[in-house]
Amino acid sequence: MGAQLRVLRRRIRGVKSTAKITRAQELIASSRIIKAQQRMEAAVPYEREITRAVSAVLSNSADIDHPLTVAKDRPASAGVLIVTSDRGFAGGFNANVLREAEALAAHLRERGTEIRPYVVGRKGITWHRFRGRDMAGEWSGFSDNPLYANAKEIGQALIGSFSEDNGIDEIHVVYTEFRSMLTQQVQVKRILPLEVEETTEAPPGGPLPYYEFEPTAGEVLNQLLPRYIESRIYNALLQSAASEHASRRRAMKSATDNANELIRVFTQQMNQARQAEITQEISEIVGGANALADAAAGKE
Repeated sequence: MGAQLRVLRRRIRGVKSTAKITRAQELIASSRIIKAQQRMEAAVPYEREITRAVSAVLSNSADIDHPLTVAKDRPASAGVLIVTSDRGFAGGFNANVLREAEALAAHLRERGTEIRPYVVGRKGITWHRFRGRDMAGEWSGFSDNPLYANAKEIGQALIGSFSEDNGIDEIHVVYTEFRSMLTQQVQVKRILPLEVEETTEAPPGGPLPYYEFEPTAGEVLNQLLPRYIESRIYNALLQSAASEHASRRRAMKSATDNANELIRVFTQQMNQARQAEITQEISEIVGGANALADAAAGKE
């Protein structure tokens, strides 16, 4: 009985240590979510204005035939930017992204398109290396706190590959969109070539401005479109960072709750074992006292 109590006490100490770690991770993730949301909100005006500028150039110059806006009928290869995290303890965050990336790759292969993965985050890089899959590009070390310089580096690599003669014909991005503290959803979007749609509805934010281009609208697009692609990638990185912190917070809270429940169960089992031990000792004492009493009565 004493051995069982020692085992239960050791388990309780171990689970309490784990609960302290998961609770600390939960608090850290909670504090970082706020900063990640603030960075997302700070980047929204830039993304909105550069989108309006690109839309205005394309609207005022319908005859532009820019390589970044022309889709091929039979794309031979496609680059897939997969945004994962550098660290774990985030529940199904990375598994969900990789599963959607696999579904996208299967869909592209069905139409005869070669896949070239570009991976952000150590978890995604490790996943591809473990399966022996080649990567066209890999970046890590900034998943929870991305900078615009990181998005620019990724964007330049993707646009450079897109512009090569034997490069990729399409660029897709798979990332996790942050909607709320409790809801994050994986998104799959094509960012190149741009999808130009004609519509009669008024654009958000009011009518688009009219520009006079110097020297030409094509030269303006040469400068605007790379910045636009970088802003789209930067937004995906910021959304993924906020989602990573939210997923980690939720996973750590669940782990802490499970640890507390285990502590409760083990404590109850320890109390039962201790009560059984006390009951046995009392029974032995009473039995011994009765035996002595019977022996004394026999002598008389």
